[in-house]
Amino acid sequence: MTQLGFYYDMVHCIGCKSCELACKDKNDLSVGPRYRRVYDMEGGKYPNPWLDHLSVGCNHCQNPKCVENCPAGSLYKRAEDGLVLQDVEKCIGCKLCIWSCPYEAPQYIEQEGRIGKCDFCADLIAKGENPACVDACIMRVLHYGEIEELAERYGTNSDANGIPDSSITNPSLIITPKNR
Repeated sequence: MTQLGFYYDMVHCIGCKSCELACKDKNDLSVGPRYRRVYDMEGGKYPNPWLDHLSVGCNHCQNPKCVENCPAGSLYKRAEDGLVLQDVEKCIGCKLCIWSCPYEAPQYIEQEGRIGKCDFCADLIAKGENPACVDACIMRVLHYGEIEELAERYGTNSDANGIPDSSITNPSLIITPKNR
């Protein structure tokens, strides 16, 4: 089975949030839910303060806890590409997927009384285009592709400061982290 995934270069990300905004625009999201989020983390002290940025969306995990714990069967892992997708008609809005996902990928859409989440821009990929977040990245630090090909090019690390340990869900994510 092919598994699509993301590569993220944390070292060169400037935290501009273009990926976040493109995702909100593409999915016509109102204020509140964000399928891709950019977190700013700061620390240190004079004379060595630091600021890191972390872009996080759905990681289309090998062992998605959201799918495992969805009582309505709304979330599922698509066989042909490993994407974690949603049948919105089945969603009962119970929020169990939100509580189950260590990455907080599913988002509650209050106006609709249901969950929404990153679908890897499956409609764009089907047309041979890139996910909106990838095209919007001005620093070109966000890429997508088959996870095995990304691993050959960028390595296999899926851990970084600010996100849960990858052993929990085996995310389809490769990161070049900022090491401190």
